[in-house]
Amino acid sequence: MTTIEQLYTLYRQHPVCTTDTRECTPGSIFFALRGETFNGNDFALQALQNGCAYAVVDDAGLPDDPRLLKVDHVLETLQQLAARHRRVWGGPVVQITGTNGKTTTKELTAAVLAARYDVLYTQGNLNNHIGVPKTLLRLTGQHQLAVVETGANHPGEIALLSGIVQADCGLITNVGTAHLQGFGSFEGVLRTKTELYDDLRTRRGGFIFLDAGNEHLASRAVGLPAVTYGAPGQGCQVEGELLPQTSPFMSLRFRLRGGEWQEIHTHLTGSYNLQNVLAAVAVGIHFGVSVEQAARAVASYQPTNNRSQWMRTERNELIVDAYNANPTSMKAALDNMALMQHPHKMLILGEMRELGEASAEEHRRVAAQAQQLGCDAVWLVGEAFRPYADGAQWFADEAAVEAVLAESKPQGKLILVKGSNGTRLFKLPSLL
Repeated sequence: MTTIEQLYTLYRQHPVCTTDTRECTPGSIFFALRGETFNGNDFALQALQNGCAYAVVDDAGLPDDPRLLKVDHVLETLQQLAARHRRVWGGPVVQITGTNGKTTTKELTAAVLAARYDVLYTQGNLNNHIGVPKTLLRLTGQHQLAVVETGANHPGEIALLSGIVQADCGLITNVGTAHLQGFGSFEGVLRTKTELYDDLRTRRGGFIFLDAGNEHLASRAVGLPAVTYGAPGQGCQVEGELLPQTSPFMSLRFRLRGGEWQEIHTHLTGSYNLQNVLAAVAVGIHFGVSVEQAARAVASYQPTNNRSQWMRTERNELIVDAYNANPTSMKAALDNMALMQHPHKMLILGEMRELGEASAEEHRRVAAQAQQLGCDAVWLVGEAFRPYADGAQWFADEAAVEAVLAESKPQGKLILVKGSNGTRLFKLPSLL
């Protein structure tokens, strides 16, 4: 069997790792992961043919070949290798998790830190038990800081990922109702997210960035050194507030406690992004980024990946937030639509996934809030919304929406498009 130390020696000579035979750059190392419907061991020889120098496998039936590195469990080996590399690299790591906003906060934090440092950060939402180790294995001697996003669907996952990341500091954006099928309750979500706090308590010099106005997080953070951010009057190290909205985009001002205000006009939609911005600014300033650099970085940031993304088409203005949806983020998005000044609003909302027994009640609440906004039209998509669609227009799926849009073309509207990724509403903007 190949040991971690032996594998790490080979990794230092071949520091590119892949889990996909279509991405076998010459000299890389292929990790033969298993899934519910596939077994990467079946493709190990193909990976070698495609250019990989080695393949890490856990099928004892594969032929003896010095390029096939046999281990007990490929996924655990990938995670152990990443943890080993992170320790050797040795630079500061910021770990970010939370129910909503963690990807946007990660992107903003990386943008602010990049004003002064060479930063490695999680690409997209590769924040799970596979994506996190793959991120850490991209660390090189050029990187001065790392920002690693971690997500979870079940208890214990943040603890597992924290053990791999070995962060110096951490940030939980918020805690809300999501993945209740896996967590069981809001309390289960809170316990899992704050596993990050538990991990940091075990690390020498570990500390957190804390939204001082979040009572749930503050109560779990007792005893942890914290850099605080929040609304003026809370005594935070970084404080900020929204400015009157004069465009589809959020404007705010922030300052260090007792310092001069910095005004920022962002490319973000949604007042709920205020806390995400303040979190990123707090991280940046702690690591020596100036307030002016932080303000410029936030103002320049352009959201992508269908997260709080404003766009104008030939006929309408859109707010596209179609990557993810849960009761907390749905309420925030609808609250934001209520604040926006536009004579003709429209909602296209996709169902929320992984809510378990809470699904019916949470979809009822969202449908009720949506229909109380007084919009020109409310379109609800997915079977979970069907019982609560009185007064709205219901669609079985995204394809049914496309069929109607082919005939009926909304015009002159501000349209919120939001739903879980599985509802595929991200396909709609080109039709609106």
